[in-house]
Amino acid sequence: MNIEQHTFYSHHLQRDMTYKRYGHWGKPIIVFPSSGGSFHEFEDFGMIDAISWFIDQGLVQVFTPDSVDKDAFLADWMVPHDRAVRQSDYYRYIINELISSIKSEYNYDGGFIATGCSMGAYHALNIFLRHPDAFDTVIAMSGVYDARIFVGDYGNDFNIYEHSPVDYIWNQNDGWFIDHYRKGDIIIVTGQGRWEEDTLKDTGKMKEAFEMKNIPAWVDYWGYDVDHDWPWWKIQLPYYLGALKDQGKL
Repeated sequence: MNIEQHTFYSHHLQRDMTYKRYGHWGKPIIVFPSSGGSFHEFEDFGMIDAISWFIDQGLVQVFTPDSVDKDAFLADWMVPHDRAVRQSDYYRYIINELISSIKSEYNYDGGFIATGCSMGAYHALNIFLRHPDAFDTVIAMSGVYDARIFVGDYGNDFNIYEHSPVDYIWNQNDGWFIDHYRKGDIIIVTGQGRWEEDTLKDTGKMKEAFEMKNIPAWVDYWGYDVDHDWPWWKIQLPYYLGALKDQGKL
């Protein structure tokens, strides 16, 4: 398997950012780390091995950027507004710098997949909903989608609101966004075992909103023995990539 590591300066974040690339060709997957995780987390926890067949076949290539969670929503020493602003800076880095670089460097001009586990799932769904022109697929595993879990009651702060999918999806009536959502592939999965209480609640809220807006989404509930943990995510991700492959979308 081709593995590369790259570091470049982000003007949006004003710091060096590192990512790894796994694979040689295929539909690009942007992986968002779990809470405060790093660019090598996906490999460390066996997720790359779990989807190695798809990578080796040239169906996908995986990009694992570093996170800035500890300087954004997990930075409890910052006021919530500033944490949300930093989160927006991170998404600008992903869209305007990382994805732009990938398209140029690897001669790719199609849609991307966003994925992640736990807080990574939050980032994946949030950035998909905000930028469906860049991402045409999301696989969100065991995520929470309510910004209140990070900052508490945020009042009328729009900067936080626009990072709270369970809120803004209800007010998203722009036809351009809705059409892109309907054309994309939305996969949201949660187990019903240990440590999945918050994810179950938020997954249900997203399911309700998608149904009310006639947005097709595969909202999948796994069993009561399925915990919020890496061994299950290693089973889930190849399962959904296999489903996309069978539909001719990889």
